[in-house]
Amino acid sequence: MAEKPTYLTADGKRKLEEELDHLVTVRRAEVSMQIQDAKDGGDITENAAYDEAKYQQALVEGRIRTLEGLLARVVIIEATEFADKVCLGSTVTVLEAGGEPEVFSLVGPTESDPLNGRISNESPLGRSLMGHATGDHVVVNTPDGPREFEILGVT
Repeated sequence: MAEKPTYLTADGKRKLEEELDHLVTVRRAEVSMQIQDAKDGGDITENAAYDEAKYQQALVEGRIRTLEGLLARVVIIEATEFADKVCLGSTVTVLEAGGEPEVFSLVGPTESDPLNGRISNESPLGRSLMGHATGDHVVVNTPDGPREFEILGVT
């Protein structure tokens, strides 16, 4: 089965590449030194420092594999100037009845950060907004029941 693409902004891709570079060039060597230091400390069968270093090694190697997989499937989200419909990369202003207008940028799940206005296209709200235009009303099914939003603007 084909892996699904990793949708990222150019900045998001850069950040993941920097993290991968740091893990490969710095963190991997640090953990290797921790393992060597623990081995030099004597018997490793009951050595907590050795066990912790091996655990850290597993975490680092796992994250490296994850990042390599994500970066191998990157599709860059291009800025969408003058877009009339919501798509990946759009900035959308929405209004929920009784609330204040909110602004969200639609990004892929890897860059999602709802507290900072970056929602995933796979989130309930993001999925509901996709393909709609200014003036449209969308209904989002939530655990508390359906919520309706009006799209005030798309850029």
